[in-house]
Amino acid sequence: ATAAQAAAQAAQQAAQAEQQTISANTDAVSSLQSSVTDLKANSVSLAGTIQEQQTAVKKAIENPDAIHYKGITLSPAGSFIAAETVWRQGATGSDVNTPFTSVPLQNSDNAQLSEFFGTGRQSRIALKASGKLTNVTLSGYYEADWLGTGITSNSNQSNSYVFRQRQLWTDALFNSGWDVSGGAGWSLATETTQGETRGSEILPSTIDSQYTTGFVWTRQYNFRVTKNFANKFWLGASAENAETLNPAGAGLPLNVIIGSAGTGGGLYNATANYSFNYSPDFVGKLVFEPGWGHWEVFGIERNFRDRIYPNEVCTATAVATGSGITTTTCTGNTTGAYNDLAPGAGIGGSLRVPFAMKKVSVGLKGLYGKGMGRYGSSTIADITLRPNGEIDPLKAFSALSTLEITPVPRLTLYFNYGGDYVYRDFFGAKGYGSPSTSMTGCHTEPAPSGTNNTYGGNGTGFDPAAPGSCGNQNKDVQEFTAGEWYNFYNGPKGRMRLGLQYARFERDIWSGAGGTTNPGGGARGIDNMFWTSFRYYVP
Repeated sequence: ATAAQAAAQAAQQAAQAEQQTISANTDAVSSLQSSVTDLKANSVSLAGTIQEQQTAVKKAIENPDAIHYKGITLSPAGSFIAAETVWRQGATGSDVNTPFTSVPLQNSDNAQLSEFFGTGRQSRIALKASGKLTNVTLSGYYEADWLGTGITSNSNQSNSYVFRQRQLWTDALFNSGWDVSGGAGWSLATETTQGETRGSEILPSTIDSQYTTGFVWTRQYNFRVTKNFANKFWLGASAENAETLNPAGAGLPLNVIIGSAGTGGGLYNATANYSFNYSPDFVGKLVFEPGWGHWEVFGIERNFRDRIYPNEVCTATAVATGSGITTTTCTGNTTGAYNDLAPGAGIGGSLRVPFAMKKVSVGLKGLYGKGMGRYGSSTIADITLRPNGEIDPLKAFSALSTLEITPVPRLTLYFNYGGDYVYRDFFGAKGYGSPSTSMTGCHTEPAPSGTNNTYGGNGTGFDPAAPGSCGNQNKDVQEFTAGEWYNFYNGPKGRMRLGLQYARFERDIWSGAGGTTNPGGGARGIDNMFWTSFRYYVP
């Protein structure tokens, strides 16, 4: 019995050991099955990852969003090819860019003739380079078109127009919200869409490359520093290249120096005038984005300067034989000569707010001040001169209202109404907008006359002319614009769009002494214009 019991215990222990072995094998098999399952899952995931990476690499090679070069990203976004036309009821002798202050008076020679031009000159090349460091993003931007004109440019047989600088700037955007930028670009006074970020400027939706009356802008050298406060509030300041538009008015004294034509050695245009600037223009701007719309308040400070020669007297005028050019003879000396300095300043603001699920956008913008003519799109006038030659900045304002409607993503309708206005500033019969200026001939078309009757702008006889005895200055230029942009295609292959635009201009001249032939003493020019645009944008 004892032996049998011992044998039974031994058998039980053997059975338990065998059971433990079986359990261990079962666990091992289960672990192996789990490992195999995990390996299969990893293989599927790895295959998916490899496939995604292959797709991404293929896209980066065949359809890159940007070009990567030595740690920076290059993007040509903003480049486009344009085929455009313009028709004007009254001729201005200009391409798609309208010189607003040259809208012909109703009884001028030009107003009796229409004009049509077709062009590709507004086509644009753009390139942006960006590189990210730990605390800052560095960027550079280049933009150019063919709206420049060289000395020999013409449309006789070939398009001999020159490449033109639009923007060339560099920018350092810090993670702390500071943004430092310098170069040639839009003025800080130009409205933006994202804080005060350079490159986010919002422009009127026009085909006309002069945009629209009332739009406040310049595109010039500027160095700016801005600060972003929690993406709700921005504060910025800018020092910008200055330029004084030539003094405007009747009977202005000639005993002054304000600037000169460009010199070849200084790389400036010998046929253009350049003022001797006392300082840059200074612009400060506050931007608010409270959650509904974009709001701006800005100020501009300018300084105008000339040198006055009180002992210079200009009394005699003569017409050069055979040229038709009127010359003035001046005599005097430099005794008592002095420099005159006159400040100018303006304040402006803008807002742009969305409605109807962002399908409707309403914008308002304005600028008021003295010496602000250059910042209005019409560039009417900055200053006039007192009888002693001292500068008197002209009081002016610009205003623009905008309505944009996007009923479907492909289509945008736009409507603009704006104007640039300059106040009278006169000293008896002299100065800007004097009521004593003769306006008796404003309603009479001038006949060909002069001493050099040649074609092609070299004489007076066959040149288009404004009515004689209608010499007062511009009071305002107003424009109503309606147009549309329709995208036939907008996707990874780029964007193809068609634009149509109509504009009505009215240019008013300050009234003067009209007499019986022109009792009101005023004059105006009204012009209707149509544009078309067919463009392809690089994606």
